[in-house]
Amino acid sequence: MPIEVRKKASESPNTLFFSFSKRVKRSGVLKEARKRRFHDRKTSRLKRRLSAIHRDNKKKDMDRARKLGIV
Repeated sequence: MPIEVRKKASESPNTLFFSFSKRVKRSGVLKEARKRRFHDRKTSRLKRRLSAIHRDNKKKDMDRARKLGIV
């Protein structure tokens, strides 16, 4: 569904642009595009699990290093 604005005889380019941008805002196209721009796909259960295991291992390593005075 393309958005179309026709120029009237006595209309300046600035007012034409203004009316076009107003129509785009009203249609909700920009709102939808912004919503979809940063949409993340759901990660698989296996990837989430492996990521959690990796985080736990890193945390244990850091705790061990702090106890030993390395960090």
